Amino acid sequence: MERFHLKYLYVTDLSTQNWCELQTVYGKEQLAPVLDTRELELRDLVNIPSTVEADNWAITFLNIISVIPTLQSERHIRKLPVFGEVEGVLLVGVIDELHYTAKGELELVEFKTCRHPVLPLEAQKKKDYFQVSLYKCIFDAMVQGKVTPASIIHHTKLCPERALGPSVLKHAQQEGFSVKSFGDLMELVFLSLTLSHLPVIDILKVEYIHQETATLLAIEMIAFDEKEVRGKVQH
Repeated sequence: MERFHLKYLYVTDLSTQNWCELQTVYGKEQLAPVLDTRELELRDLVNIPSTVEADNWAITFLNIISVIPTLQSERHIRKLPVFGEVEGVLLVGVIDELHYTAKGELELVEFKTCRHPVLPLEAQKKKDYFQVSLYKCIFDAMVQGKVTPASIIHHTKLCPERALGPSVLKHAQQEGFSVKSFGDLMELVFLSLTLSHLPVIDILKVEYIHQETATLLAIEMIAFDEKEVRGKVQH
């Protein structure tokens, strides 16, 4: 974290490191954004220009607030940002999909594409299992009120009094939110999470898909083991 001047880590940093240390380094040295077209099936994307870290976090908060009503109405969502402190480190990530089963259980689905029409090796599967388990840890903590604004400020070193950028402020107002500063929006997202009474994640699932043909290769159900996950995180 010191080498790359990082204030937080991505969930995929830990899951990739658990699989291959070198790939973690290469991933940090050669970052490239990727858009998942599945997201376009459920909602229109709004381009909100931002140049400062506070605005990037503000956009994350707006994304979370915008999908809470969807989850409350038991509809499914894709690309949900999550964040939380795990073993003293701030972790952030994006859940591919959340939806409710016929029994009313909240299910997380992670989509993994394979270059060849065969399943990945067990080592890579373990990486994926670790990733979705971390998502559950973070999401559950968010909806249970265990993630605090003070923790976000401590790790990011951002100023709550900082005014939101013009484009972010405009979008927030268009969505009906009366906020002016980064702190205002941060308090709003935590209040929304606390009052939402969203359930914790019950089921974890990974779907492996052949990249070229979009054929579903397999569905893997993940048994969540908190003790094992915590041990890997500590390591």
